[in-house]
Amino acid sequence: MQIESLSASALEAAQGDLVNLLRECVRGGASIGFLAPLPESEAIAYWISIAPQVQSGSRTVLVAREDDQIVGSGQLVFESKRNARHRAEVCKVMVLPSHRRRGIAARIMRELERIARERSIRLLFLDTSEGPGGARDFYEILGYTYAGGIPDYALDPDGRPAKNAIYYKLLTS
Repeated sequence: MQIESLSASALEAAQGDLVNLLRECVRGGASIGFLAPLPESEAIAYWISIAPQVQSGSRTVLVAREDDQIVGSGQLVFESKRNARHRAEVCKVMVLPSHRRRGIAARIMRELERIARERSIRLLFLDTSEGPGGARDFYEILGYTYAGGIPDYALDPDGRPAKNAIYYKLLTS
């Protein structure tokens, strides 16, 4: 398995695999900001919408490939405000349901953290659902600290309101 960072043009070239990944993860219950069933057009629109940020360097998109198929992905969104450039948001960490429990997401997270350190990021933050589609145990195993949550923050993929779980990690050299 290989982990690679996508340029804006590579993001466009991989759109079919990325759309499939996003739709399968939402169908599988992943709490990544979409309701099930996720229409293909909405998934396509999402990937197109982030391309300018990838192009500008304000967002990094990593993919995990196995036998030339994208089986996982994760992103870092960098802050542009001068007082916030020491932090970045981890988002859209997802692995195809058929490839879960193989350490793919952990490898993606380690690479996101490496990239963050390389860019002098000292704080990573993220949120997930406290509902069944969330990944609280996963982030805690990776050393992220639970900071709290907001009731009814978002709808899980099945449409039910769920409290979010906010996590952070202070990075060391």
